[in-house]
Amino acid sequence: MPWWLPTWVLHLCQSLDNSPFGHEMRESLYLFPVIETLHVFGIVSLVTSAFLLDMRLFGVGPMKDEPVEKLAKWILPWVVAGFTVQFITGILMFSAEATRSALNSFFWIKMFAIVTVGINALIFHFTVYKQVGTWNNAKVAPLGARVYGVFSVILWLGIITLGRWFSFHLT
Repeated sequence: MPWWLPTWVLHLCQSLDNSPFGHEMRESLYLFPVIETLHVFGIVSLVTSAFLLDMRLFGVGPMKDEPVEKLAKWILPWVVAGFTVQFITGILMFSAEATRSALNSFFWIKMFAIVTVGINALIFHFTVYKQVGTWNNAKVAPLGARVYGVFSVILWLGIITLGRWFSFHLT
């Protein structure tokens, strides 16, 4: 057991593993693959939407001529839907292998990256995006918005990569 993992977390995960739902998630022929497929659909919705906005901030991509505010309003529901699907299916998949997840360092790095990408989005929305009216139609967004976009792209690519590494039981 990693030195940094509290014993109560490990016990909670073992209880989840031993629960009827955790057992069903592991043993069902179709349940885990269906939920994992929904998880993939969620990440596609979330990351594609986020990348469209990030690309617009850099002044590139298929939406480069759209006003940032209009694009953000169109994209936000897709981001929220994708994140909601990710959150629910992630918890369901976690229940199938909670102890293994808790012992896997890539799992915790991925969770940290998810929290970080959320903080990055909040900082963007409560700082530079508050003045979007002044740069809404600019070909390239201000430096602060582009910095947000760089972190967003790096974090999402990292989250996807960590999810794949975690899935293959690397520790």
